[in-house]
Amino acid sequence: MALYKKESLDTLKQKIDLVEVLSSHLNLKRAGASYKALCPFHEEKTPSFMMQKGDTHYHCFGCGAHGDAISFLMSHLKMSFSDAIEHLADRFGVHLEKEEATAKRSGPSKTQLKEALQKASRFYHFALLYTEEGQKALSYLYDRGIDLDFIRFFEVGYAPSTRDLFQQVMRAEGIPDIVLEQAGLILVTESGRKRDFFSERITFPIRDALGSVIGFSARKIKEETFGGKYINTAETPLFKKSHVLFGLSYSRKRIAKERRAIIVEGQIDALRLIHTGFNFTVAGQGTAFGEGHAQELCNLGVHHVFLALDGDKAGQEAMVKIGDLFQKKGVEVSIVPIPEGKDPDSFLKEEGPEAFVKLLEGPQDYLTFLVNHLSKTVNLESPSGKSELVEMVTKRIKAWDNPVMVHESLRRAADLVGIPESLIGVDVLHTVPIKRSQKASLSSVDPDRILETDLLRWMLIAGQSTPKLLEIIKANIQPIYFRTPICRRLYELCLQAETLDFMLFSDCLEKEDDQVILSEIMQRKVNLQKAEEGVIETIRKMLQRQWMEEREVIKAKIHSGKLSEDEVLELAKDFDAIKKKLPEVTLL
Repeated sequence: MALYKKESLDTLKQKIDLVEVLSSHLNLKRAGASYKALCPFHEEKTPSFMMQKGDTHYHCFGCGAHGDAISFLMSHLKMSFSDAIEHLADRFGVHLEKEEATAKRSGPSKTQLKEALQKASRFYHFALLYTEEGQKALSYLYDRGIDLDFIRFFEVGYAPSTRDLFQQVMRAEGIPDIVLEQAGLILVTESGRKRDFFSERITFPIRDALGSVIGFSARKIKEETFGGKYINTAETPLFKKSHVLFGLSYSRKRIAKERRAIIVEGQIDALRLIHTGFNFTVAGQGTAFGEGHAQELCNLGVHHVFLALDGDKAGQEAMVKIGDLFQKKGVEVSIVPIPEGKDPDSFLKEEGPEAFVKLLEGPQDYLTFLVNHLSKTVNLESPSGKSELVEMVTKRIKAWDNPVMVHESLRRAADLVGIPESLIGVDVLHTVPIKRSQKASLSSVDPDRILETDLLRWMLIAGQSTPKLLEIIKANIQPIYFRTPICRRLYELCLQAETLDFMLFSDCLEKEDDQVILSEIMQRKVNLQKAEEGVIETIRKMLQRQWMEEREVIKAKIHSGKLSEDEVLELAKDFDAIKKKLPEVTLL
């Protein structure tokens, strides 16, 4: 990740208004010198999520969630550490300067790209509403049942055919050509001519999870317009189509809260559902819905998805694939029965939202859908046909990751195809192969790392609220007591710092695993009322671990067979001395 100058981070730290950040996601209410809200990290009816006026940290007295603006964005919105810092910098108008020695990426910054894309969106929106050419596109939208409120809410626009008009306006706005090119708004041809990427098309802004424009999806309204019906922004530093969920910025809050999502195929379908009140809807972007899209929803804690794709053959095939992605991860999948020949957009226009609610209330479970779909490809009247169906279904199920999901799904499949459970392998213990990504995750169960992140968490919290506890930590724990390299680096950084906060770690996170550890430090819940007890107990465990390690080192030397009798005798004395001297926490 990028390393930022300390001066830039200090400026950002001073400008962050935690109330402003939290108010965008929570219903904060003033109560004297405090603010309170329902905690987003656990279910509750009475607000226990609190922060003091002018403070830089929040705390939930119900579940123990504690942190600052960065930890909130990482925990609640599942942002990475660097993305959280860049988002806050954008929000509070702070230019982050990178250390020259570590700045690897050249070209426009993400902030410049976002500014260009936002101005482009406003230009297209203006062109749709207030130009003669745009009126034809506007009529097309009205004919599709898209009204002005919808157009304004989603900033739908139109890229005019007038040559170079877009570039002239952007230059007048002070946007350099290199930024337009890097943002995917213009193309440079082999002859050197700069051509608008979008022309004669209705534009739909593609936004990141926090609402910033990162690209466009554009639909042509005339057959003679060059290219396919829809074209999308090419991959840029901002837009990675395999991970971008269209509509997520409008749906993220409800998806994270309710832990469910509707998945549709097209952008219009997604926007129509969101605008109608089903604001937990997303669509894949620029490519078939894939692993990256599924993971984005899983990162938000989703445990139930509704697939509302078109009722045609292609839609059915897509639901088989998408459903498998989620079932594999242990997420429940329901198939919304969109009538054949319809899509969610047309269904809503013709039948209304109440009818769509009924579809959601009476979906088909994924396994029933899968068996029915695969049954169309075999002859169930013949033993070989039925055997082939069983093989196709069980092979898919056994490839899923969750053993319980595999077992229960095999039982359900046996019932659906009408055969004894024993024939489908239900009574066999199914072991799921550990994939490379699963092996990597085992490091999160490392007891040394858990203990050390506990200490760092208490250190950050004590540094913000109880200086005495911070001094107790420093008096007892030396950097050499840490076994996890990144935790040792973070501890050394804390020892040198004048003030402690999460921004302190911005120049210490070099690897992907470093980000994981930072998340572990921030997301574990704490009980502030038992802070002193928690700090002392964690210190005691660190000291005991170090004490036991020193003993084991001496024992290993004694039994190595490489020492003289005098050396062994001397080490034996050291061993007895250490054994008798149980470590105690030094209290100040």
